[in-house]
Formats: sequence, C-alpha cells, structure tokens
Amino acid sequence: MAHPLNLRTCSSISLATLLIFISLASLCNGFYLPGSYMKTYAPAEKINVKVNSLTSIETELPFDYYSLPYCKPPKGVKKSAENLGELLMGDQIDNSPYRFRVNMNESVYLCTTTPLTEHEVKLLKQRTRDLYQVNMILDNLPAMRFTKQNDVTIQWTGFPVGYTESSNKEDYIINHLKFKVYVHKYDGSGLQIISTGEEGMGVVPEADKSISGYQIVKFEVYPCSIKHDPEALSKHNMYDPVLPQDCYSGPEKSQIIREHERISFTYDVVFVPSDIKWPSRWDAYLKMEGARVHWFSIMNSLMVIFFLAGIVFVIFLRTVRRDLTKYEELDKEAQAQMNEELSGWKLVVGDVFREPPLPKLLCVMIGDGVQIAGMAVVTIVFAALGFMSPASRGMLLTGMIILYLFLGIVSGYFSVRLWITIKGTSEGWRSVSWSTAGFFPGIAFVILTILNFLLWGSGSSGAIPISLFFLLLALWFCISVPLTLLGGLFGTRAEPIQFPVRTNQIPREIPERKYPSWLLVLGAGTLPFGTLFIELFFILSSIWLGRFYYVFGFLFVVLVLLVIVCAEVSVVLTYMHLCVEDWRWWWKAFFASGSVSLYVFLYSINYLVFDLKSLSGPVSATLYLGYSLLIATAIMLSTGSIGFLTSFYFVHYLFSSVKID
Repeated sequence: MAHPLNLRTCSSISLATLLIFISLASLCNGFYLPGSYMKTYAPAEKINVKVNSLTSIETELPFDYYSLPYCKPPKGVKKSAENLGELLMGDQIDNSPYRFRVNMNESVYLCTTTPLTEHEVKLLKQRTRDLYQVNMILDNLPAMRFTKQNDVTIQWTGFPVGYTESSNKEDYIINHLKFKVYVHKYDGSGLQIISTGEEGMGVVPEADKSISGYQIVKFEVYPCSIKHDPEALSKHNMYDPVLPQDCYSGPEKSQIIREHERISFTYDVVFVPSDIKWPSRWDAYLKMEGARVHWFSIMNSLMVIFFLAGIVFVIFLRTVRRDLTKYEELDKEAQAQMNEELSGWKLVVGDVFREPPLPKLLCVMIGDGVQIAGMAVVTIVFAALGFMSPASRGMLLTGMIILYLFLGIVSGYFSVRLWITIKGTSEGWRSVSWSTAGFFPGIAFVILTILNFLLWGSGSSGAIPISLFFLLLALWFCISVPLTLLGGLFGTRAEPIQFPVRTNQIPREIPERKYPSWLLVLGAGTLPFGTLFIELFFILSSIWLGRFYYVFGFLFVVLVLLVIVCAEVSVVLTYMHLCVEDWRWWWKAFFASGSVSLYVFLYSINYLVFDLKSLSGPVSATLYLGYSLLIATAIMLSTGSIGFLTSFYFVHYLFSSVKID
C-alpha cells in the first residue's frame, strides 16, 4: 500500500535541494546580483587587461590567444578561474601584458618578437584571412570597436588579428592598439569600501570615512598596424614610454606579415571622464540593433498566432460541446439505441486507451521532455527577472545545466507515473527511471563527443578537456541519476490514473484513408514554428555571430505562446484522428507539436546557407549542424511532451464525460 509523503519530509527535501543548488551556483560564479561586482580604483592604481580566446564567425573554432606570437606578461601566463559554462563554451581567459594606470594617459612599448618563422607567418596569415578577432576584457567589460560601413556605424567586440590590403593582396598584423577607457568618478562619502582593485580584497580603516575613486564604465579599442623600427625599440624595456603613434597611415607604413620580420607591439591608453553610472555600463553592449523591427515582428507574430489559435479553439469547443450536449440530453433507452448508430470518436471507445507501441520509449521521452521544458521555463524566468547577466560569463549555461540536473526528480516522476498508467502495474519502473536518466544525456554525450574529436583534431581551444568530461559524468551520476530514481519512486507511490472506459480485447480495424495521417502530423508543426521563428533568428545570430542576447522578456512571451499553441494543435489533431476512427493517437499527439523541431532544424540549415555565408570548411559546418541537431532534439522532446500531456488530459476528460457501455 502506498503511503502518503510526510509534509515535513517534503519541505526538508525541498530546502536541502535549494541549498545545494545555491551552493553549486555560487561555486560556478552563481547568481549575478547588481552591485556585487562593483569595483572602485584609486588614481594611478594598476589594472590589467585580460584576453579571451581568438574567435571567428567564419570558422567558429576558438583558439588560444598565445597560439600567435604575441607579447606575454613578464610573470608568465596565468589562467583565470573558469566556471562550467565558460569551459563548455570554449572561453579561455588569460592575463595579458597590457597594463594601465587609472586616469593616467600614456603610450607604452611592450615587446619585439624574434624573426617570424615560416610556421608563424602561415598561422598569422591564416588567422587574418579567416577574420579572427582578439577579445580583450577590462574590469569584466569586453573591448568595444566601432567601424563605418556605408555611413552606418557598426559596433563590434574585439579587434581583428590583421587585415588584407586589397591593392597588393598583402597581409598586415595589428600591432598597435589605441585604448579609450571611460571612467566615472565615484565619491563614497560616508561609506566604507570593502573591495578594491582588480584581484585583491581590502578594508578601509574606520577612521577614513570618505574615499573617492574611479569606476570603469566603458572600454573601447582602435586597432592599428604600424611599421616600427625593431632595432630601435628592442633596446627598450617592457612598459617604457614611447611617442604616441598615428594610426592613419598607408600600406607602406604598416607592419606586413612576412618571414624573418620582427614585430614590435605598442599601445596608447586615454582615460575619458564619463557620466555613465556603473549599473548602466552594460547598456551599450546589450542594445539590440533594429529594435523597431524586432518589436513589430514579435507583435505581428503574436497577433497572427493568437488569431489562428483562437479560431481553431472556438471551432473545437463548439464541435465537442455540441456532441456532449446532444448525448447528455438523451435518456438511457435513447442512448442504447444511439449506441447502435454511433460514429466518429464514439466508435473507438474500446480502443482509445489501448497500449501504444513502444510504451517504454514514449514514457522516457515524455519524462525527458518535461525535464527540458522545466529547465527552459525556469532559466528564462530567472533571466527575464535579471538574475543572469552577461557580466557573469558562462552563468546562463551553468544555470541551465544545474537546473537540468535537479529537475531529474520531475522527469522520473512523470515517466514512471505514465508507465504505471499504461501498464497498470509498477513492475519495471526502475528500468524506466534508468532509461529516462540516460536517454537525452546519452544523445548529447554522443553528439558532443563526436564534435569534440573534431575540435581536438583542429587544435581548437574550444575542445572540452577530458577532465571536464569526467566532471560532467560525475554530476550526471551523482545528482541527476539519483534524483531521477527518487522521482520514479515518488511516481510509484502516487495515485494511479484510472481510465474511464474499458479496453476491448480485439483491436478495432482502422478505416483506410486517402492520405497518410502522418502528413497531417508533420504539417501541424508549422503553427508552433510560426510563434518562434522570428525569435529564433535573433538567438541564432547571438550564438553564431557573437552578439549579446538579452531580450528574455520577449523570449518569455514567445515561450508562453508556444506552450499554448503546442497544446491546442496537439488536442485538435488528436480529436481529428479520433473522429475518423483512428485510435492510435499516443505517438501522433506527441509528434503533432514535437514536429516543430523538424522546421527548426530546416530553418537552421537555411540560416547556415543564406545568413552564415562566411562560415567555411567542413569542420565548421559539421559543428554547426551537430549543435543544431542537439537543439532540435531538445525542442522535439519538450514541445512533444507539452502536446502529449494536454492531449492525454483531453482524451481522458472526453471519454469520462460520456458513459458508453
């Protein structure tokens, strides 16, 4: 006999789970709280610039910054602490020799390389022609660059490794950087600053109640290629002052990439007072281009989808309500007579709850789909409320992984309860729980392993270290699997769902149709796709073109609309199949809304062909298609689960409202 769970026990489990989640989030650079990372620098205080991996929209293969012959810090290269999300995204943040003194303008010499070897020249030219960008970070702000194309100012993050001159087809390296650092003067009168400097922690003495400093609110870079005299500059030491350089020079005064050339690196830095407040310093990065088009497209999509869904829903309500009302008005004798003249969905009353083919696979996919959908909803809600910020790198991906792990208890519960509902017994629930815990993670593991071998073969820094593989396996085995089994145990103790009608021993023959029913199922995915394809464009652009995406309010609205449309489409299609005496609705209800993933994948291919024309090479295309396939699989499981659960509730309600013997 199943025993009800004790309320105090459930509260303890929920509290313990919440504490573990918060602890893991803190270890992984957890929640971003506005103001918690604010830093104030004293005048002339030294601050260091950090460098991230080299990236390109042409290859999508990140590489280590120091894989090119750049100057290295005097005390050696040191890697910054990386969280789980940064490692999975291929971020590799290192220190750099670029060092500023707050509010002090200066021109500085860094180093002169040894004569370039043939391999270094080949590598520099390849990175230049593949449009690789150098990504720099100052006080957690990416370096911002502005270029003009057709009198339109375009904002970029990072600067190119080099450029190719169209006149002589020669390649030139960027070896001089002009930095512009915008600072906001901060007066902490009456306050105590307990954290100063980039790395260190300090406490201001109580006697000093007033302290002023500078906050970095914007970081711009202007790249140049300048032909220096290596013999003269090599006599300098690192950080020696040099004369300011003029960037606007012709090819004859630029540093060409050629074998046996020695390249000297210098930089200028200028500090500019700014009225931008520290909480608003990310506004320039998160500003979406074409905001009016974005608003208009989203609103137009919402109106069209609501209109179509409303029409379908009204028709559906009128049809079903008419059937139910007509049936309820009849007396028993008339009902018995009418049973002999039944048609449509009433004829499949003895088969509608017949066990579907591959019931275990269906239960596993429903459980994983609920887990993914729950992760997406919670993540988007947290992001829309401002708890996840681009200032915390990798935070979004880290939060998604942690949420997915802990929602294993939900997937285990749904899969096992559906299994017991179909089978009528709890026998085999452990096998269902284990399969649920390993189905989608197994698919993701296979795809990521194949793609990781491609990254390893290319020498990319985006390759996941073997230690991270073991860490992910440990998280899966120690958190997700036990919670999934626990959820399955809760599913066995929950009250089973009773079917309102009995199932006949002999299946009813399904009438032949002029066209395959699966064509209608696949076509049903177009309506849910219409709710998200506009937002999908912005998401793909942020992933593959290196842009920031931070309009989670729009995304949340689209997600709510997608759930509603998936539910309606699946219910309507299920009713249509029952009306033509097709009682095999289980899998069709799942794929009616889950087929949206097919159109998402096809749209991803369309985006690759027409919008990512610069993406070159079989490795880059394989990476793109592999990640797109993984995303489409997750969308299929989540949307399919939404449609199936809604259809199941509808069918159960429909046949429990009409008593047919």
